[in-house]
Amino acid sequence: MGSVVSSAKINARSMDRHEKSGFGSNKRVKISTYECDSFQRIIPTLPDELSFQILARLPRLYYLKLKLVSQAWKAAITSSELSQLRRELGLTEEWLYVLTKLEPNKLDCYALDPLFRKWQRLPPMPSFVSEEESTGRTQSSWFQMWNVVGSSIRIADFIKGWFRRRYGLDQMPFCGCSVGVADGCLYVFGGFSRAVALNCVFRYNPCLNVWQEVSPMISGRAFSKAALLQSKLYVVGGVSRGRNGLLPLRSGEVFDPKTGIWSELPEMPFMKAQVLPTAFLADVLKPIATGMASYKGKLYVPQSLYSWPFFFDIGGEIYDPELNSWETMADGLGDGWPARQAGTKLGIVVNEELYTLEPSSSLDSGQIKRYDSEQDTWKTIVPQVPVHDFTDAEAPFLLAGLHGKVHVITKEANNNLQVMQAVLQNNIENSPSEENIIWNILASKNFGSAELVSCQVLDV
Repeated sequence: MGSVVSSAKINARSMDRHEKSGFGSNKRVKISTYECDSFQRIIPTLPDELSFQILARLPRLYYLKLKLVSQAWKAAITSSELSQLRRELGLTEEWLYVLTKLEPNKLDCYALDPLFRKWQRLPPMPSFVSEEESTGRTQSSWFQMWNVVGSSIRIADFIKGWFRRRYGLDQMPFCGCSVGVADGCLYVFGGFSRAVALNCVFRYNPCLNVWQEVSPMISGRAFSKAALLQSKLYVVGGVSRGRNGLLPLRSGEVFDPKTGIWSELPEMPFMKAQVLPTAFLADVLKPIATGMASYKGKLYVPQSLYSWPFFFDIGGEIYDPELNSWETMADGLGDGWPARQAGTKLGIVVNEELYTLEPSSSLDSGQIKRYDSEQDTWKTIVPQVPVHDFTDAEAPFLLAGLHGKVHVITKEANNNLQVMQAVLQNNIENSPSEENIIWNILASKNFGSAELVSCQVLDV
């Protein structure tokens, strides 16, 4: 393993022999399929199949430095063969990816290795061109992708600014991207750039450690909800710019990472919004999707009606991909789904259970709740979560499912970001109390005045 890679040559017959030598289920690993000099071995004294077996067993944390050994090592470490081999051997690692906003026009993304408790900073996102056509003329301006994601504007603030006409949509700051994961990659969707709802999509590949632009969405949308279901990415709802201002979207679309193709979904019917008593209320109250979770093979979308400054919960709807249709959500699930902030509801699925975090009225603590599908109710399993009051933040706290456990990501008053897990003492889950809960701090890092934006978990 400690050998230095040389430019040793092997003839075609020797290479063919190495390709045919199998290692059980790993016969698909071929030296000829990754981009490197076909006559240069990864480790000079070993067949490349064995070298792949060695590299697959190393922690991901070392890969960034190992890529510097040689071109052969870089090609092997960034190859799809190595990723596939790690999956076959059950050696993939879950890392937590946290997006933060330090400045109005800057987004930073960090990856946490929970095993070594080490943080790595991701490279910056690429730029894109936005064309503004709303005034009858086209203006091209260069923006950074992180501008759109990094704004601390929440959807409630966005709506407030439009209703109060504090500024026109042409002057709205960048805001409203959604984030999802699929096929071992991180995706960033759309957002609002001044007068334009963007349809651009950027993908981060952790094996290559690069951002790439991929197929754009069918519709431009901001503040949409994204979730992974059956290996496909669903993006639902959000807002766009209509003829008279802000336009809530009932539409949705699904992205297949294998083909790079987007397909339209049937519109959300918002059945409960159709029973409003008068046409006036139906015109004033606008329906909007406030969250989404992939649960029991379907998409669960809580919904609200808004007329600033009020949001009214109206339960939610469920999308069935087999039937390609929407149905009304159970009353206890939809009506009891707590809001993180006005216009946003948080939900994650861990071990096939749906969880959320309900903030207290004082916003200095919260409760982790789990949905009981048999009784159609939300039950408190962690009664006291130490979250702090950051009312101006886009996301005062986040939830993540890491290694089969619910984790809370929040900031302390001293600007330390903490990744925490609640440990129930004596397995008392039916009647939890603050006294029998110990908080395990998985990792901590000082991000200064940076605000939380979003988080995702990648298993690579």
